[in-house]
Amino acid sequence: MTDVISAVLLIGGGLIGVAGALGVVRFPDVMSRVQAATKPQTFGLLLILAGAAVRLDVKTATGLGLVALFQVITAPVLAQVLGRTAYRTGHVVGLSRDDLARDNHEHSEPQA
Repeated sequence: MTDVISAVLLIGGGLIGVAGALGVVRFPDVMSRVQAATKPQTFGLLLILAGAAVRLDVKTATGLGLVALFQVITAPVLAQVLGRTAYRTGHVVGLSRDDLARDNHEHSEPQA
């Protein structure tokens, strides 16, 4: 039974990872690509780690849990940094609402 559970988790994680990679290649703009690079890839990795953890002893599975925690903590930070950099360099277009434009305009005015 653990073989079946592990296989389903590993295959599911791999398929989600492939879908995220295809999104990075196929999506037209930076923000969509950042989305595809972080959310599905993180979830796919979590499924792969869970599938591996099912087959391992508790001590090693705990180590995989730390890998998962590190990924969940760092992926949103990376996405935010990439998105902010793309915005500041002018690579983000077509926003329906741009709250940063007001904030950036206020900071660019000389202080009296």
